[in-house]
Amino acid sequence: MTNMSHMRHAEAHIYDCIGVGFGPSNMALAIALGEVGALDNCLFLEAQDDILWHPGMLLDGADIQHNPLRDLVTPRNPASPYGFLAYLKAQGRLFDYLNLSAPYPPRTEYAGYVNWVGRQFLDYVSLNTRVVAMTYTSDMSGTPLVAVLLDDGRRLLARSVSFAPGRSNYIPAQFESALGDDIVHLSGYRFARDRWLGRLDMPRVAVVGGSQSAIEILLDLAGRARLTGISRGFGFKQKDLSAFTEQIYYPSFVDMFFDAGEGSQHKITRELWRSNYGAADPDVIEALNFKLYEQRVRNGDSIEIVHNCEIAGVEKRGDAYAMSVTDRLSGAPRTLEVDGIVLATGFRNFGNAENQEPYHPLLDGLATRFETRADGGIAIARDYRVATLPGAATAPVFINGLCETTHGFGDAGSFSLLSVRSEQIARALVDHIAEAGAPTVPQPEELTNV
Repeated sequence: MTNMSHMRHAEAHIYDCIGVGFGPSNMALAIALGEVGALDNCLFLEAQDDILWHPGMLLDGADIQHNPLRDLVTPRNPASPYGFLAYLKAQGRLFDYLNLSAPYPPRTEYAGYVNWVGRQFLDYVSLNTRVVAMTYTSDMSGTPLVAVLLDDGRRLLARSVSFAPGRSNYIPAQFESALGDDIVHLSGYRFARDRWLGRLDMPRVAVVGGSQSAIEILLDLAGRARLTGISRGFGFKQKDLSAFTEQIYYPSFVDMFFDAGEGSQHKITRELWRSNYGAADPDVIEALNFKLYEQRVRNGDSIEIVHNCEIAGVEKRGDAYAMSVTDRLSGAPRTLEVDGIVLATGFRNFGNAENQEPYHPLLDGLATRFETRADGGIAIARDYRVATLPGAATAPVFINGLCETTHGFGDAGSFSLLSVRSEQIARALVDHIAEAGAPTVPQPEELTNV
């Protein structure tokens, strides 16, 4: 499925903004730009063939983990027709939802909300369109542009880019060369699950990680597979969900965090780490504990939890996989034979740590002009544009939803602040377009890389 109605002839048109990705972050930006009449000359490029939100983790019984009114627009514009309540009204489910005793709606419903909003902007979206690279360029008059290269060889030009492809998957080094149909990141879990259950009776599956997603996957497969949950720490930890800790999702926290300086930012992040990482909500922890207790009552053994261990490696063994693990306390080795492995290991932020990356791989063609931080990540301004080296005349690239290192936990792939962020990016983008003026339309031979 592809909608190409808004894509002009490559290199015959210059867009005010090209959005890389059309998930929630750029969807919220499209809403904000539409409100001020600045959307008509924008194009969003989405690699998937439909408007989908975390399709690999849409599990029965799983809910979202944020207040549903922290949606694409409501916190900054409660009267918007694109809010979650407007979606419920349009679906004829508003009173049913108001009668729901659960604190949060099902994840499948929120995915439906994202799809419902996204489809209203399809005139500005090219689906099934994969970006493979970007470079800085300019026209003959020197107007800075960004060239966006697509996998089919086309090259599009824009005066600015809103970069929102989502965070890169974090794949531990032991598994990088083994990824495939049966060793998958959590983002592809549901599709792998269906393959395993389609060909095997009670497949043996290892779930690596101590996060919310790891527990959700264990609960989803319970009774349908023989499971081993593996993590480095001792036991599954509960998120810090204190009302005071949750103030990290206030706009004022972003200002404080951004102004704190790099060293202080790292200290704050370490202090608040359990609010979002390596931990899970109380409801899923309690559900798993109940499941394990019920298994013990029945003398069952289909779920095993292995904590305090390091994974030394994995190798193919016939139609299965052998995982070598070592107890961190005793040093005792052990080999687990499984049919499939799910890496509930999260995503990469910007930086130079083992589970980080200096910048997203799609930014590689622009990176020589980027300023960097002491921690190895790219420097990003308060309005979310990448900071470039002095003297570099470059079109602005806004990092939309990947700025946790510089802007705090509200930029950790969460809905919590994306409506506010989108307004700030929209304002900066509109100001830039007004200052730059309309560039000339270059012919292909007039383009020069800089």
